[in-house]
Amino acid sequence: MESLVLLSKSLFSSLRDLVPIILVVVFFEVFVLKQTPEDLMGISIGLVFIVFGLTFFIVGLELGLFPIGESLAHALAKKGSVFWLSIFSFALGFGTTIAEPALTAVAGEAAQVAANAGAIGASETAKESYAMGLRITVAVSVGLAILLGVIRILKGWPIHYLIIGGYILVMLLTSVAPESIIGIAYDSGGVTTSTITVPLVTALGVGLASVIKGRNPMLDGFGLIAFASLSPMIFVLCYGMIVL
Repeated sequence: MESLVLLSKSLFSSLRDLVPIILVVVFFEVFVLKQTPEDLMGISIGLVFIVFGLTFFIVGLELGLFPIGESLAHALAKKGSVFWLSIFSFALGFGTTIAEPALTAVAGEAAQVAANAGAIGASETAKESYAMGLRITVAVSVGLAILLGVIRILKGWPIHYLIIGGYILVMLLTSVAPESIIGIAYDSGGVTTSTITVPLVTALGVGLASVIKGRNPMLDGFGLIAFASLSPMIFVLCYGMIVL
């Protein structure tokens, strides 16, 4: 019964969130472009699928990923093993990033552009090697970022010092990195925050902060995603300085 109530609330929430987008599209189609979509029936069916897709996704997060992340954080914290907590944090960041479709697409496109510009070989092997190197670099950086974020929660370090220091490092590296890698590095910071990584990492941080004495889940449990977005920029800039 609770699941049905949650499903109905999520369905209403998804529909409510989608309405502004629909209104904007309709306004520009009718009043600005003065035209109607060619396949109105297909678009309507697609919108219905989007509403239900968002609904099931949100329900899945609340029923599955959030409880899993928090329970794992509780269990590892109570176990008292910093080693296993560190291994899990790195593996979580690496595993959810290496297979990220958006990262695969960006890495493949970056390899093609680099080959066309003559920065790497034009052979398929060279392009695949470059793309895989980018993917591994970003995945390792996210794993280390989540690990750093967990250590920050354990130690109680202020997050703003780490974030400010990280962006200062990004600016310094940008001034010396090859121009062809700068845009890719900045984009890599966005593609890592996927629909799977964000809920799991957020639940991990909140669960860990709630079980450690003296930590406030609201103050200390968030911020892991900021590291996951920042660290790929640093690592990819370094990767470009080495490879290109």
